[in-house]
Amino acid sequence: MNKIENLKIGVVSLGCAKNLVDTEAMLGLLDEKGAEIVTDPKNADVIIVNTCGFIDSAKEESINTILEMAEYKNDKCRLLIMCGCLAERYSGEVLKEIPEVDAVCGTGDYLKIADVINSALSGEKVCLSGHINEPIVDEKRIVSTGKTTAYIKIAEGCDNHCTYCIIPKLRGKYRSRPMESIIEEAKELAKNGVRELIVIAQDTSRYGIDLYRKYRLADLLRKLAKIDDLVWIRVHYMYPEVIDDEIISVFKNEEKIVKYMDIPIQHASTDVLKRMGRKSTKEELYSLIEKLRREIPDITIRTSLIAGFPGETEEDCKELLEFVKKMKFDHLGAFAYSKEEDTPASLLPDQIPDEVKQERADAIMEVQAEIALNNNREKIGKEITVLCEGYDMENLMYYGRSEGDSLDVDNLCYFASSEETEIGSFVSVLVLDATQYDLTGRRVFDEED
Repeated sequence: MNKIENLKIGVVSLGCAKNLVDTEAMLGLLDEKGAEIVTDPKNADVIIVNTCGFIDSAKEESINTILEMAEYKNDKCRLLIMCGCLAERYSGEVLKEIPEVDAVCGTGDYLKIADVINSALSGEKVCLSGHINEPIVDEKRIVSTGKTTAYIKIAEGCDNHCTYCIIPKLRGKYRSRPMESIIEEAKELAKNGVRELIVIAQDTSRYGIDLYRKYRLADLLRKLAKIDDLVWIRVHYMYPEVIDDEIISVFKNEEKIVKYMDIPIQHASTDVLKRMGRKSTKEELYSLIEKLRREIPDITIRTSLIAGFPGETEEDCKELLEFVKKMKFDHLGAFAYSKEEDTPASLLPDQIPDEVKQERADAIMEVQAEIALNNNREKIGKEITVLCEGYDMENLMYYGRSEGDSLDVDNLCYFASSEETEIGSFVSVLVLDATQYDLTGRRVFDEED
């Protein structure tokens, strides 16, 4: 029996873009069942929190959000449901420790959300988890990132088994989506107005290895580039050791593939990388980045780093700082190592005090701040293409992103325009000023405009 029809359901999505795609799939399913999706939790009959459980700070945010949403149960809300990575990780404890939660739905069970709600409405305390290696099925999503930009998930899980990472235990082994399924969804998204497609997985570079017995990311990107209405195709989370000449050629020669690579390298000391379970050495990382910049001169490179990994010495830290100074990454995030239970790294000797880990992460970001400012200042006086995403009423300027800036994580470009600019359009902007993380300019009109 469908008890969901006409229920008002609010969803809070935490964590990464991959989690957001799962949230959008749940929204699509519930919409098909006749539910009304609401944005304000105070109006919701059912509140779903799709949690992140990757590191301590993410777990804390998830718990705080659950407790915040629980306050609405004193008013209109009838059910509070916990989904996602934290639900998967602690499924056996959640219902005992947080009695306000009525149901738990892990990472492999989110497509059963309608059944979970129906059962919970009948008074059952539902706890679904442990199905992390389920096959990937096609999902009808409600895209929440605006009309113009959408994520598309091409694989689930991970086989890298980095020693600090809990993801394989939360998301299962690496499972690629069939290429035909991805292309079909991309065409549908483009038909509905999406112009920027952001390709995501825990590791996009290994796409296809399980299904086709070889890496097929290059093939997939070439097929996506043939979809007429797409303008930008952006790729996230590419592991360095799998970026080969074929991938480089696709980025170099396919016009729609944005010259932007998100390559999480995590460290630059070969000793630390080895303890992390990473496959690259410092020399190989140097070589790859230099090759990318040589072959694709206008490429933007984003990376992430972990500071204070167990056994990281002062010399390792200096080595990493020198690497950052020399490489001058366009975008970089540095994070203090988080000791996660059930990971090999949590058992390593020479764990580093929290304050030291944070000091080292802050030192990296201080170096990167100067690099980011200099990189942005070099754009002053140049014209860049910007995807207009909105209008800032406070500054009375439009804003958007360039090819070198991804959704929610990179710079914004604010620009004045002598004429109305359509949200979702691609425009030329002359950069007039730059700060550490934002650009300011004015729209440039050509004769056709």
